[in-house]
Amino acid sequence: MRHQSVSNDVVLYERPEHYIPRVAAVHDMCGYGKCSLTVAIPVLSAGGCDVCPVPTSLFSAHTRYPVFTMHDTTEILPGYLDAWQKEGVDIDAVYSGFLGSPEQVAIIQRLYGDYAHALRVVDPVMGDAGQIYTTYTPELCEAMGALANGADVLTPNITEASILAGIDYPGQNIDDAAVQDLVDRLLKLGARHVILKGVDREDGKLRNYVAGEGLDDTYELVHDKLPYMLHGTGDLYASALTAAVMCGRGLVESAQFAGEFVRDCMEITRYQPDYEMRGVSFEPMLGEVAELLR
Repeated sequence: MRHQSVSNDVVLYERPEHYIPRVAAVHDMCGYGKCSLTVAIPVLSAGGCDVCPVPTSLFSAHTRYPVFTMHDTTEILPGYLDAWQKEGVDIDAVYSGFLGSPEQVAIIQRLYGDYAHALRVVDPVMGDAGQIYTTYTPELCEAMGALANGADVLTPNITEASILAGIDYPGQNIDDAAVQDLVDRLLKLGARHVILKGVDREDGKLRNYVAGEGLDDTYELVHDKLPYMLHGTGDLYASALTAAVMCGRGLVESAQFAGEFVRDCMEITRYQPDYEMRGVSFEPMLGEVAELLR
């Protein structure tokens, strides 16, 4: 495991000059609360991508609020994607996150079949801090595991990695050996690259780990930890990571950028009303994403 600078990196997307890549963003849409499509669309757009939303469900607010409504969109999605095919829509990447039902895994797998050349970024949004989100059933968690197989990039936190690997949640403070064991288990599921997020050794730092094809080791990326946590940081991280990858940056470089971007956004968020519930205020920082194009 490498704790120093990257000796090699892997570029997963070669972006042609002047080309605007299209990213199918398969996430839910929340009317209030900064997460999912309301994060993915602006962040990827700032990275010069044409974001094509595939809304998996519609929420009045995210699920940490005590009152919210949810509308499952599964039944409309086959016709939605049929229309894309009839229009000749092409897609360069499929970036998936929160799903509303196990059947929606088949929708993503259809996208993989329709756009076999597209990069596959899977953020297996299932829970955090040892807790599974309230809308996730055991069947849905099991179905999420099918997306790990063949993912070009899989971005779980420790809770999600444990669910996918079929082991008990070990807590956030895990050593290098436990990190490597989790990463190896996820790679054996069929993911080409894994970014394990959120290791906290209570030293004022947060650590993410990057491993997979073309990398000669597992790389540790260290970021300063702030004294508060916010909802939606995982969605923001995966969106910033995908934006960087689609700008032609290396995977480890992209992961480093995403971690620092999330932290920068969290710093300014504490000045906003209701910030602890609503989520990360990234809007003033979108210029950092746009700089990836330079």
